[in-house]
Amino acid sequence: MTEAELERQAIHESVRLVPYSDRWPADFRAERNRLIAMAPELLAVEHIGSTAVPGLAAKPIIDMIAAVPSMEVADRVVERLSGGGYITSVEFNCSLGDRRWLMRHAGGHRTHHLHLVLVNSRHWTQCISFRDALRRDSRLAACYADLKQRLALQFGADRDAYGNAKAEFIASALSADG
Repeated sequence: MTEAELERQAIHESVRLVPYSDRWPADFRAERNRLIAMAPELLAVEHIGSTAVPGLAAKPIIDMIAAVPSMEVADRVVERLSGGGYITSVEFNCSLGDRRWLMRHAGGHRTHHLHLVLVNSRHWTQCISFRDALRRDSRLAACYADLKQRLALQFGADRDAYGNAKAEFIASALSADG
């Protein structure tokens, strides 16, 4: 396959959950170090999503969130990371307003997602709070795992529908967490 075909395959990859891997924290640390070396203006880089919760099944994609001081800095970082193995969609990012999204892939599979957000933004706080709630509460994590399994079966070919279908659960967990 050509690089363009592998990229298209990764973009349109179906939702596939796998058991938790003890490698995910190290994979995150390695990528965080690489990101900071390429973009030292990143204020913080955190591991989020299900791969950041020990024991939780997940799509095998390291989700990360990075804080930036402004969207102008975010746009410069997007340009630089686009030359460092990440891809993105200008149109999609324009629809996000105060955040940016990038993806890294290998062999036709997504390996990393990176969300660039304003420091101390609502999106930053919610992502970190949800991750921490799942880490603290094994019952909440088990309910989330069950939901994700059901949704992966229902929406496996539609990543957006899968993500949107989790929104109510996440909002409820965040409101219960305080």
